[in-house]
Amino acid sequence: MNTLLWLRTDLRMHDNAALAAAAEAGAVTALFLAAPGQWRLHGDAPAKVDFWLRNLRELSRDLAQAGIPLKLLTVHDWSEAPAAMTRFCQEHAIGQVHANAEWAVNERRRDAAVAASLQAIGVDWTLHHGASLLRPGTVLTGKGECYRVYTPYARTCRERLRTAPIRAIPAPRAQTPPPWAADPLPATFDGFDAPGDAVRALWPAGESAASDRLAAFADGAIDAYKDERDFPSLPGTSCLSPYLAAGVLSPGQALRAALAANHGELDSGSAGAATWINELLWREFYQHLLAAYPSLSMHRPMKPETAAVPWRDSPADLLAWQQGKTGIPIVDAAMRQLLALGWMHNRLRMVTAMFLSKNLLIDWRRGEAWFMAQLVDGDLAANNGGWQWSASTGADAVPYFRVFNPLSQSRKFDPRGVFLREWLPELAHLDDQAIHDPSPMERAAAGYPLPIVDLAQSRLRALEAFGNLPAA
Repeated sequence: MNTLLWLRTDLRMHDNAALAAAAEAGAVTALFLAAPGQWRLHGDAPAKVDFWLRNLRELSRDLAQAGIPLKLLTVHDWSEAPAAMTRFCQEHAIGQVHANAEWAVNERRRDAAVAASLQAIGVDWTLHHGASLLRPGTVLTGKGECYRVYTPYARTCRERLRTAPIRAIPAPRAQTPPPWAADPLPATFDGFDAPGDAVRALWPAGESAASDRLAAFADGAIDAYKDERDFPSLPGTSCLSPYLAAGVLSPGQALRAALAANHGELDSGSAGAATWINELLWREFYQHLLAAYPSLSMHRPMKPETAAVPWRDSPADLLAWQQGKTGIPIVDAAMRQLLALGWMHNRLRMVTAMFLSKNLLIDWRRGEAWFMAQLVDGDLAANNGGWQWSASTGADAVPYFRVFNPLSQSRKFDPRGVFLREWLPELAHLDDQAIHDPSPMERAAAGYPLPIVDLAQSRLRALEAFGNLPAA
């Protein structure tokens, strides 16, 4: 019997539950279902789609060595998935389909429709778990509900992980190939132009590249992670988020590497390793929320009362923020980094998100969409969770009255202006104090704009807007 592995955001050979199960069931064929129209509807970044494609090329070679051909089907959107999958299975005498579950609402609806269509022709359909450490829906409060507060959620996760460690799943053994060849992969998908060489060089593709980056981080920077992760000029973060988002690296692999570096400790031992594990659990938290609350996939706030926030409609301010021309150096440097690299340092994601949603009082969903349209590591759960945290609309979000001062953040986390000079070369000649908030004369001489908003007044405006909301 022929078996099909439907690849999604799980582009790896190792630690892949669906691949391992498919390999045990029969001769395996792998399939990637491309849906450019759906990706455009989701606002996915060209850099992210290019990263998928580059990783698919690497994975196709790895699969071929195991006798597993990678086939490519292209549909416009998920509405075409049931017919396309059914036709493929009939043409290739597929008896079983294995896939790893995805939790966004459009993908869950797609899977339900595909499962019904396949079962109607006698094809078995099995969903596996592999995108998070603990399956969404299994980490619950005493009342049997999904946690909405991070700290007790993380405590429960640690208890579970101590008693039931996440075991590694080996790559499948080589098989006799089925009687069809792998499909060639295109250079690009329609409507998704390839990014520049700098982006591709920063994010090399393939499971080996991901493993090497994880090993280098676990053997080095992880120990200083707690102290250096907030400084954007330092190599203090893992830069593994694109690999986790695309499933080139599994969360289990990340956790096991951190535990190995920390002598098996989850929340003690090395402060750097424990802090990084905590960040992995934040990533989990947002995935579990996405699975429990489909409204998060539908652009709705977690706190329903915040739907009444009187967001400003200011296209000019939004454009200035998008292009890094707000006149607030740390915000502009971060936004230019995003445009150039398809990635932004995590501390700066919070700073820029809070500036848009609080100081500019522009709907957080506009920022969420802009990030998704640029990020190589764009992930609905993490992106939505981060934006709703910053905008004070989400689960366990920052209190609405807490508003980062971007100038204070800049002076604290880039005290010598190293990051600012890298991304704002027009201000590079200024001293370490002036570069954070140049004078009007210095701005005019450098061709750098005046601030588009008064930070103190805009903070008060945000407090009034949130403070006048009806009680939940």
